[in-house]
Amino acid sequence: MTIAEVNALKPSASYSLTVRLKITNIPGMLGKITSLIGQVGGDIGAIDIAGFEKNFIIRDITVKVRDSIHGEKLVDALKDVKDVEVIHVSDRTFLMHLGGKIRVTNKVPLHTRDDLSMAYTPGVARVCLAIHDKPEDVYTLTIKRNTVAVVTDGTAVLGLGDIGPKAALPVMEGKAMLFKEFGKIDAFPICLDTQDTEQIIHTVKNIAPVFGGINLEDISAPRCFEIESRLKKELDIPVFHDDQHGTAVVVLAALLNAIKIINKKLSDLKVIVSGVGAAGVACTKILMSAGVQNVIGFDRSGAIYKGRKDNMNYMKEWFAENTNNTCFKGSLDNALAGADLFMGLSGPGTIEAKSLKKMNKDAIVFAMANPIPEVMPEEAAPVVRIMATGRSDYPNQINNVLAFPGIFRGALDCQATDINEEMKLAAAYAIASVISDNELNEDYIIPGVFNPRIVELVAKAVASAAIKTGVARKTTKDSSDLQFKEHDFEE
Repeated sequence: MTIAEVNALKPSASYSLTVRLKITNIPGMLGKITSLIGQVGGDIGAIDIAGFEKNFIIRDITVKVRDSIHGEKLVDALKDVKDVEVIHVSDRTFLMHLGGKIRVTNKVPLHTRDDLSMAYTPGVARVCLAIHDKPEDVYTLTIKRNTVAVVTDGTAVLGLGDIGPKAALPVMEGKAMLFKEFGKIDAFPICLDTQDTEQIIHTVKNIAPVFGGINLEDISAPRCFEIESRLKKELDIPVFHDDQHGTAVVVLAALLNAIKIINKKLSDLKVIVSGVGAAGVACTKILMSAGVQNVIGFDRSGAIYKGRKDNMNYMKEWFAENTNNTCFKGSLDNALAGADLFMGLSGPGTIEAKSLKKMNKDAIVFAMANPIPEVMPEEAAPVVRIMATGRSDYPNQINNVLAFPGIFRGALDCQATDINEEMKLAAAYAIASVISDNELNEDYIIPGVFNPRIVELVAKAVASAAIKTGVARKTTKDSSDLQFKEHDFEE
């Protein structure tokens, strides 16, 4: 990592320490310590008194740092301070994960013999027979109606790559937390100890009776495409690969609002895509479904074009057949000439800010590599109109949590058998609609993840689209009229 990339990593709660210090109780010591922390680059979050000893005060100081190395540097600096003893250092992120982050709890009491006889034997047998006689009652009488499996094989976890199913579990637990917190959905992590496509498909099909939906997560390309495609065909419950479609939905939502600011139509945009993996392909597909016509994509081997032989797979073949109508074979830098949107789903430093000057006036840049985007916002700001990243410390964060809780909420509410393209488009328009015309500006094209309206609006729009496209088993009360059209977002 370069110095510039290190400096781009600001202190974050994801790297935060609580340092317990034994401080000689003399005037000025606290100020001396806090000044030192600031000089080292730490961001103090809280200072608490943990106790007293004769002539000493015990303090817990919580500090955000950039990374583990920065944290070690901070602690070493504190150890060198006269009249200060470092008693203990706690990593707050690891403390949060102790024993896991989720658990199963009972919804009904189990205090008496009557409770036991109804919840379990002999009373439960009557419920089993009722479902046997009428299988659709499984949605009424079990957890299936509100439960999603978060399935991974650990091959493409965050930016960490193939770290395996055990190491992937903390991420899947976190995903289950997001389902519960934002969508009120019970989700459970399923980390599979196989990378074999057929075994994964077979296993998911075998556990499907328990769940109302399947969320595929962090499965490497191109296997993820086949796994999702096969499961969608072979199961009668929604299957959704969030790395593909969650990203795509939020990207489209952000673009719908961005084009309102620059007064352009989707059909008139020239879009350059850096990174033609799972997310890059899905983002391209949803933009084209919404009306974008001119797309050129790039991977490590250069432009994707019809007839290219090097470093291809069947999804890149689809990309080559359906994009780059002029068969452009030049560099990414040259392709930016006259472009309206640069969409980065690749890696840090893919593009230099000076290259963005070749783009059209009022250029839009979505640089979504994490934690270091394809180009830093500070560098791009002088030459582009609208900038979005995947980071929470800059405006316009492209975050999947804006999409998947509401999408699954809507799909579960109407007992959908699929999450189709119309439902994803509906979700994108619903997310975009959260921001009113009066609120919309260059630094606010996408709502924050804690906006309470998002899940409700997305769920209703998704359920409505499911009903209209015939994939819903039941009609929800208030979803039939909630729709968002392209003309609402284009002048």
